[in-house]
Amino acid sequence: MKKSLGAKTLVYPTPVFIVGTYDKEGKPNAMTAAWGGICCSSPPCVAISLQKVRHSYENLVNKKAFTVNIPSEKFAREADYFGIVSGRKEDKFAKTGLTAVPSELVDAPYIKEFPLNLECKVIQVIEIGLHTQFIGEIVDVKIDETLQADEQPIIEQIKPMLYAPDNSSYYGVGKYIGRAFSIGRELKNLN
Repeated sequence: MKKSLGAKTLVYPTPVFIVGTYDKEGKPNAMTAAWGGICCSSPPCVAISLQKVRHSYENLVNKKAFTVNIPSEKFAREADYFGIVSGRKEDKFAKTGLTAVPSELVDAPYIKEFPLNLECKVIQVIEIGLHTQFIGEIVDVKIDETLQADEQPIIEQIKPMLYAPDNSSYYGVGKYIGRAFSIGRELKNLN
């Protein structure tokens, strides 16, 4: 039997995205965002949702660009910190010792130490309610070359973090289960 939990922001897995932006003065900022994900294949796009009170919201509106940086588990402390303090009050890069690298393609910084970075230009903004959704066309993906094989990321080596909204906790990626679009074929072929 199922029990109703009511209307909640609950889905698994929820990503841990670190959104990189520049403010009006060109100062790099990073914020943690869990409300996001891939939203289109062609053109390749990712969506992130932010509240208007966030410093990054203003940066996104002004610069029309952002990066999505995927931290590995070893950067859990820094990723959490990026979501705790405001870039209006603190220089998050100075505090964490991480490196903001200017993108050559969009007006936003990516984080050098994080294994995977998506460089995005804002192509659509949607007012939803408490949050505003920014859809960014992914113009490039950068990956630490030691964490790939045949130009494909190796998730077990990237070790991305996941967020559990129900208990505000971070988790790592679990075991390999099987290849997508393959393990269900035996059911497809049943008469």
